[in-house]
Amino acid sequence: MSTSETISTELLHAQEQIWNYIFNFISSSAVTCAFQLGIPDVLYKHEKPMCLSDLSAKLSVVNSSKISFLPILMRFLVQSGFLNQHEDHYFLTPASRLLVKNEPFNVRSFLLFTNIQACSKAWHELSDWFQNDSPTPFHTAHGKSLWDYMGEEKHRVLGDIFYDALASDSRLITNVLITECKHVFEGLTSLVDVGGGTGTVAIAIAKAFPNINCAVLDLPQVIGDLKGSGNLAFIGGDMFDKIPHANAILLKSVLHDWNDENCVRILKKCKESIPSRAKGGKVIIIDIVLENPKERNEFVRAQHNMDMLMMVLCGAKERTEKEWEKLFIEAGFNEYKIFHVLGLRSLIEIYP
Repeated sequence: MSTSETISTELLHAQEQIWNYIFNFISSSAVTCAFQLGIPDVLYKHEKPMCLSDLSAKLSVVNSSKISFLPILMRFLVQSGFLNQHEDHYFLTPASRLLVKNEPFNVRSFLLFTNIQACSKAWHELSDWFQNDSPTPFHTAHGKSLWDYMGEEKHRVLGDIFYDALASDSRLITNVLITECKHVFEGLTSLVDVGGGTGTVAIAIAKAFPNINCAVLDLPQVIGDLKGSGNLAFIGGDMFDKIPHANAILLKSVLHDWNDENCVRILKKCKESIPSRAKGGKVIIIDIVLENPKERNEFVRAQHNMDMLMMVLCGAKERTEKEWEKLFIEAGFNEYKIFHVLGLRSLIEIYP
């Protein structure tokens, strides 16, 4: 191959790469469209592969002239791996099943949250944010933090979607945690789920381990009128002020919402609330650990997408093991263990 041919090939490859960068948003838009049209639910209810004519008859497409464009959407969804196709029939993949309403581990609310206008607007402020003094791109877009924005009554819907998304995610993680990581709870008599929202994780732990007294700590407006029973309690409070005493403190997807300074503050409050390691004290963290050499490429891409999301919405980040270790040392913890057992995320135990 001549030099000119090599250059041409490289340029064509570069063009293909940049096209894919430019058009990345289409995948999210197409999946959102499929969800809003009800494609996953229709295929799920049909219980077997479905031809396009039968599928289109069940969808909420009012204008019949739009039906002729449906094959374009379906072709894209198949090519991107969202749907499966055999001859002229379509059926769900494990991924598209996660958008089915009746799927207990569905991620419908997370999809809605990331595509809602308030969040989408923040992405358009990303380059401006790098050049201004605003704490987050979300703040640049709305003049306030995500937490303050969701706390306003007029934006309550966004907050409801957010906490429902957390609950859905927690159901999947907790299912794995309880069935495959039982050692984490051995010897515990009490546990506080800090920032536990409506209590999805703590409820499951309390049920699976009746000898552990579980409590959920979150802001009073999040806890609302939720009432505990048996070995489960709900406590309205601020983790930056005080965390109730317990053998173990659980932080699921909490620290990636905050910058390093605030993470150290939270971890110091946790340390104040647990006994020594000799008496069984520890903090349990469920969060992403970047740069795990054994991680699959698909996981790595998803982790870095979440890293960007945390930066845009919260001015925070995901962390490598070295970055986690730095936080633990600054907060006064002596030892930690990382278990890469939760897919995109890892289980971390830290000890005083």
